[in-house]
Amino acid sequence: MINQLANLNWVSVLLAFAAYFILGALWFTLFFSKPYKISLGRENETLPNKPIFIIGPALCSLVITIASAILFYTLNISSFNAALEFSLLIGFGFLVANTVNIAINPNIPRPILYGIISGSYHLAGILMISVILLIMK
Repeated sequence: MINQLANLNWVSVLLAFAAYFILGALWFTLFFSKPYKISLGRENETLPNKPIFIIGPALCSLVITIASAILFYTLNISSFNAALEFSLLIGFGFLVANTVNIAINPNIPRPILYGIISGSYHLAGILMISVILLIMK
C-alpha cells in the first residue's frame, strides 16, 4: 500500500488536509464552542491556545488525510457512492469509535457529548476528504 504514495495527487491531499484542519478550527471555536467546553467541564473558561493545541491537531489531520488518500487509491475509489461508503466505514469504524473510546476516561466529565461533538467532526472531515480526493483524482 505504501507504494501508493507515488501515485497520490498531492495537491488534492494538501487541499483535503487544509479543508479538514480549517473545519476543525471552525467546529471547535465557532460552531460547537459552548457544547465542546461543556463536554470538557470548562464551560465558564477560556480554553488555552498554546501552539500544541494548533500544531498537534494539524499534524493529526495531516496523518489522517495521507492515510485516507493511500487507502482511497489502493481501493481504487472512483465513484461518489464508493467514496461515501469509504467515508462511513473509516469515519464510524475508526475515527468516531476511537474518539468515543478516548473520551471514556475520568478526565472527560461528559464523554458521550464529547464523543458526539468530536466524532461528528471527524465523520464530516473524512467525508470532505473523500469528496476532495475523488473530484481531484
